[in-house]
Amino acid sequence: MKLTIHRGTKEIGGSCVELSTAATRLVLDLGLPLVDANREPFDSRSALVKPVETLKTEKVIPPIPGLFDTDHPEPNGILLSHAHLDHAGLLHLSRPTVPIYTTSGTSKMMLAAAVFAAQKQLDRSRFREVVSQQPIQIGDCQVTPLAVDHSIFGSVAFLIEAEGKTILYSGDFRNHGRKPGMIRDLLNHLKTKTIDALIVEGTHFGTDREEGATEYQLEDRIVDLVQTAPALVLATFSALDVDRIVTLYKAAQKAGRIFVVDAYTAFVLYLIGRQAKVPRPSRDMGIRVFFNHLFERRNLDNIREKFQADRIELAEVLDEPAKYLMVFRPSMVEFDFNSQLPSRCRVLYGYWQGYLNKPDWVELQKQVALVDGDFIRAHVSGHAYVADIINFANSVNARTVIPIHTFEPQMYQDHFPNVTRLSDGIPFDVC
Repeated sequence: MKLTIHRGTKEIGGSCVELSTAATRLVLDLGLPLVDANREPFDSRSALVKPVETLKTEKVIPPIPGLFDTDHPEPNGILLSHAHLDHAGLLHLSRPTVPIYTTSGTSKMMLAAAVFAAQKQLDRSRFREVVSQQPIQIGDCQVTPLAVDHSIFGSVAFLIEAEGKTILYSGDFRNHGRKPGMIRDLLNHLKTKTIDALIVEGTHFGTDREEGATEYQLEDRIVDLVQTAPALVLATFSALDVDRIVTLYKAAQKAGRIFVVDAYTAFVLYLIGRQAKVPRPSRDMGIRVFFNHLFERRNLDNIREKFQADRIELAEVLDEPAKYLMVFRPSMVEFDFNSQLPSRCRVLYGYWQGYLNKPDWVELQKQVALVDGDFIRAHVSGHAYVADIINFANSVNARTVIPIHTFEPQMYQDHFPNVTRLSDGIPFDVC
């Protein structure tokens, strides 16, 4: 068995791993970079619409034989851990006959992002559904998806067994979300396994995130922030982060406010309502749905009809702003609030801190200050803290630990005696 990390040995994002046996080739994730060679933010929005040849020239597309060309035999399949662009952003350009193995939750997240965020949905003809802890056979590889908690619904790790070897690919995970039992279940599943190689993310190596707050602790903090807010509370975050939707909903309930979601958030809740314990976007659940200006401009009547009965107008929110906790997108400043936010509003920021230096977020903070409001970071990471990575890797007890999804691979050697550091594009024999 050979594995090649095409991207990710020394950077966060753009993960792509190729695994091959004598009879089978699998690709684990196929993502767009998060940063360029200078560690500046990568423009994923423009990359999504660029042709294959351009992205090959720019060395964005990994050189996997047969995946983006017909000059070589195609891989047997793509294993997709989750729907974030840095793991799924190149799928739409890959050879259309290569099947994609992922969860129904990931498929639904990609659909929602395609409808509302100009991303690409999963090709239904290529989709092969996988279910956590249920092994499938692909060529001579037995593949078992294992559910993990991450900041997007439907995420999994993959256990691959072939030729007498066993590899565990963590994908992106954490142990401080709303579902800590997922890691316990994963580790219980591995009790009888000998793992030859653990390919594990290390996003927070080299940061100050040795430990940190949990999603439940964030909920308590948000309750306090909502209860002490003098007027409207606006929450900006990824609509695909279902944990955060639930956190905000529960905080609104505890603070005695109505939770106002946009159509994007409502659609996510609708899509996963039968397979996850999430609130229905309806009046009787204490949720109202606001159709913002950009949504109203689009021909999405089928989605509009689903939430029409629970719709709320902005005038109703502004009439009694202290009654509401409202999902917010920065574009609403111009298109819905007529370029002036409500007086004394409190904006809760639920994204990565690194985005705050971007011009759009700098401008938003200025807009908040102009109305005597406040802008407060209220977020916990979607990635495992360093202490949790160490505990996880020690529990797996693999013969070797391979860094991925990290800027600081050398730091693994400070914590594990059995590290194998790879370089992008260089094959490694699993032994």
